[in-house]
Amino acid sequence: MRHGLALKKLNRTHEHRKALFANMAGSLIRHEQITTTLPKAKALRPVVEKLVTLAKKGDLAARRQAASQLKEDDVVKKLFSTIGERYKDRNGGYIRVLKAGFRHGDNAPMAVIEFVDRDVDAKGAEDRARHAAEMELEGEE
Repeated sequence: MRHGLALKKLNRTHEHRKALFANMAGSLIRHEQITTTLPKAKALRPVVEKLVTLAKKGDLAARRQAASQLKEDDVVKKLFSTIGERYKDRNGGYIRVLKAGFRHGDNAPMAVIEFVDRDVDAKGAEDRARHAAEMELEGEE
């Protein structure tokens, strides 16, 4: 019997896998494109697609369900305000997984996971804003 074999365990406990997907989903929503190993990317796709479907609903119950899976409030806010509105008319297929060769150290298969109609400027935007703010503070002193 194959009970309980619906998902890849990725050699992690349930708690570790839940935290891994919460962190990776948050990074993917924030940057709209991340690089990871191929099995992790394939396992992350249904998690994020379900979150986008919740964001398309947009009601309070859906926001609370998404907040219980994600760790940060600003990620939930971006999910519902930006990404949910972007894919309002799309029926699934929000995520793309592209193979990206093999990692140098251990030859693990790598992949790029991204949103289909992603904002190209979103990747690294927070780092650029933080760096500009730090430079501004140094200029004042």
